[in-house]
Amino acid sequence: MSVISLKDVSKNFGKTEALKGVYLELQKGEILGFIGPNGAGKTTTIRIILGILKGAGDSKVFGLDPWKDAIEIHKNLSYVPGDVNLWPNLTGGEVIDLFLKLKKQKNSNYKEELIEKFDFDPRKKCRTYSKGNRQKVALISALAADVDLYIFDEPTSGLDPLMESIFQEEVHRIKREGKSILLSSHILSEVEKLCGSISIIKDGTIIESGPLAELRHLTMSKIKVRTRKPLSDFESNHAVHDFHINEGLTEFSVDGKNLGEIISLISKYDILTLETQPPTLEELFMSHYERTIQ
Repeated sequence: MSVISLKDVSKNFGKTEALKGVYLELQKGEILGFIGPNGAGKTTTIRIILGILKGAGDSKVFGLDPWKDAIEIHKNLSYVPGDVNLWPNLTGGEVIDLFLKLKKQKNSNYKEELIEKFDFDPRKKCRTYSKGNRQKVALISALAADVDLYIFDEPTSGLDPLMESIFQEEVHRIKREGKSILLSSHILSEVEKLCGSISIIKDGTIIESGPLAELRHLTMSKIKVRTRKPLSDFESNHAVHDFHINEGLTEFSVDGKNLGEIISLISKYDILTLETQPPTLEELFMSHYERTIQ
């Protein structure tokens, strides 16, 4: 059974179609990257998963209806939004304790470890905190809880690079524990480091979904090669793009599905050095995004 399962989920705000038949699956022990441009429908989808909004279609979390069974679902779920609002007169430590108490969590030892890792002062009033420190309150509260599902919506917003790396370490930790994670982020390098699968949403529709390794085959890899014999006729090959030679180094891009064929052809020219670079997530995202603009 999927931890999260959305099938043909739609949501309208008046005459505006925010979601148009969204399909989304998160399996146990998986980290799913949920990406798309601003206004694509990411946050609306997450709010339906959390039971904050009611959408048309079939929505399930732990096999339960998030609208009808939100209280039960939230006992086993931690959520971090991208813009955290806190009680101004409580200290950060009091807010963390409150969130953990609501989930009946007693892992105070790990809470203290997280406070130290994130270099956070829990004694100050929340009204004095910067955006980054408010974000740390939400992250520590979520990561200190022993639950089966973690939902992060732009979780590192306002954090410096060191704190981002600590967050990434914590995500790897909960993944090793067999937990499930839905990560929505505009930082594609972060998604690329953490996620095994991605779903790309645009204009309220999932335009691509699947394991990142498989999706990379749908776009081009970059090749840098030095050969003893000149690479003749390669520029005219249908699978080769952006071909050029600079001081004996030949560079070009090749369609993922033709990569094996091209490597085999190159081997006939006595390879001296060969470097292949798979497409980055940003390149993959842009190729799919631009393809749907046509």
